[in-house]
Amino acid sequence: MITYVEATFDQLSIHYTGNKLQDEMYRLSDKPLPIADATLAQMLMQYFLTPFEKLHEVYRFHHPSGNLGLNELFHFATAVFNDASTFHENSMQIAKQLYDVSSHPKIKPGELYVVYFDNLQIEGELHQAIGIFKSETKESYLKVQPDEDGFNLNYEEQAINIKKLDKGCLIFNTEKEEGYKVSIVDQTNSSEAAYWIDDFLKLAIRNDSYNQTNTTLSLYKKFITTQVDEEFNVSKTDKIDLLNRSIKYFKEKDQFDMDEFSNEVIGYAEGIESFNKYKKNYEEEFDTPINNNFAINDAAVKKQARAYKSILKLDKNFHIYIHGSKDLIEKGFDEEKNMNFYKVYFKNEE
Repeated sequence: MITYVEATFDQLSIHYTGNKLQDEMYRLSDKPLPIADATLAQMLMQYFLTPFEKLHEVYRFHHPSGNLGLNELFHFATAVFNDASTFHENSMQIAKQLYDVSSHPKIKPGELYVVYFDNLQIEGELHQAIGIFKSETKESYLKVQPDEDGFNLNYEEQAINIKKLDKGCLIFNTEKEEGYKVSIVDQTNSSEAAYWIDDFLKLAIRNDSYNQTNTTLSLYKKFITTQVDEEFNVSKTDKIDLLNRSIKYFKEKDQFDMDEFSNEVIGYAEGIESFNKYKKNYEEEFDTPINNNFAINDAAVKKQARAYKSILKLDKNFHIYIHGSKDLIEKGFDEEKNMNFYKVYFKNEE
């Protein structure tokens, strides 16, 4: 959890990076930009930091060689944390680094803001932090102004919506040896946008209880909705029941145990064996180990629960929400109407 109630920003530098592949150039400012207006400072704080308030994933810098010093952003951040007077110089190096990796044809040009924060809170502790933010999307705004006859209508082109940060990164001055604590925002969510995380920042997610919970639930959902169809003859109600039982397990337990989960939720040997193979293939493909035992994180459960669908869709006429036991719903076939039907049992109508 990240909060900025006590945060201030000590320095702000703004640069511009184009698309290197499209022969667009970058432009660097000569010095940091002073912000004397308190209202503007508050608006910038909202623009930069509000998108991070509900994030729980924590990343770390890494490098394939295992030598963190070879990660450019780790190097620049360390230089700033060691000597704040080098902030603007390193902000220029950060902009050049972003330009160098902006080689996908669909990467948009935009302003790059590099900010030095003080008293920014993550996981209950206050730290200095470096923020790196990029605005790629511009919008038009209508402006209504009073005049002698009533009102005048005009517009402002290519303005930035402070409620829509395109990309952001916060680097906290803590746990340097592990690659710092890093939080990211990327609203573009497209294949070409991977350059922000993989090529520019070079991040790996921290393997904590939040990530373990989130990954396991996500993996299990994918297993039920894809792999089960290929291997077993499972009805839609049975698949919904398997998903509901998994969420129920994670909501009721404090600790995840793979053997206990497999027996209580999946419940049959062939399915358990298939899930174990599916999990192993995922770990090998993405080089991401999933522990067989870990503390369950409530925030991750709430996030995944929103994505778990318990809806049985019947043509375009009915949607049945199944939250309880599958034994209270039966499927049949009406030969006279030549149609399938479901019989639902309940005690009270609300």
